[in-house]
Amino acid sequence: MSILPMIIFSAGMLGFLLLLYFAFAGPNVQKVQAKRLNAVRQRHAPAASPISAEAQMNRILAKGDTRMDSFAGRFIPRPEMLRTRLSQTGTSWTLGQYMMGILTIAIVVGVLLYLQGLPLLLGLLLGTFAGLALPHMVVGFLIKRRVNKFNAKFPDAIELLVRGLRSGLPISETLSVVASEVPDPVGTEFAAVVDKMKIGKTMDEALETTAKRLGTPEFNFFCITLAIQRETGGNLAETLSNLANVLRQRSQMKLKIKAMSAESKASAYIVGSLPFIVFGLIMMINPDYMGSFFVDERLIIAGLGGLVWMGIGVFIMAKMVSFEI
Repeated sequence: MSILPMIIFSAGMLGFLLLLYFAFAGPNVQKVQAKRLNAVRQRHAPAASPISAEAQMNRILAKGDTRMDSFAGRFIPRPEMLRTRLSQTGTSWTLGQYMMGILTIAIVVGVLLYLQGLPLLLGLLLGTFAGLALPHMVVGFLIKRRVNKFNAKFPDAIELLVRGLRSGLPISETLSVVASEVPDPVGTEFAAVVDKMKIGKTMDEALETTAKRLGTPEFNFFCITLAIQRETGGNLAETLSNLANVLRQRSQMKLKIKAMSAESKASAYIVGSLPFIVFGLIMMINPDYMGSFFVDERLIIAGLGGLVWMGIGVFIMAKMVSFEI
């Protein structure tokens, strides 16, 4: 059997997976929430100039890129979105470093698979997939971990703001206190807001920039609360205190849902890992019996098909235990 039918079969299975994903995914809840929050923010925010300071700052930063960053920006789709994702991790990674990580992983995995006896094209295909998937997964993991740390400390930061306002400090001074007293990542983000205000940005513009970079509903609630309070008036300290209580209740609800769905997730992990555990045990007991699995093209196609169907099952189970608050 030639390698071409196997590649066509793999491409067809990948396309089927994508179609199944879009069929079951439905509307993106985060995008809908962000759109609604952005509409409320614009309704209560002052009119912005045609050329904002943020756009000028982005152009200045783009001019400071290295040659490797500029080269990577030509081949990576939507480089600005990737820059935002890399900044959300809290690291100093650049587009060039991200591109080098993709190439390194793709080459290493492809060469190792080829040395193990896989066909060259299949090794390159799997290496390319690993090179594209692993850095994306690592960045997503770092973003999720940092956002969770931010959401855990954010109600405490709001309470500190409330105490500062009740003691008579202006809102700009209380932001500086939060930046210096609350640990990373909350303190780092508020320090960035204070720094933007020092170079001439208004508080709304600085908060909106941080909200776009973080992409969390909790910080969007905070920005909208400040914007609405400025328009309608009232006791800002009391409003922020109520917001802190709401965020804590929201966090408690997430923990309850996580505890209720823990059994289903554990079952999904066990069912999904059993075939790989059995494969590894048989490989250790009788390597010659399983060695043909990496050589015979028919077994390779059967294995890819099994992985596809297992991926469909895991995806459906993950959707069943996924809840949005």
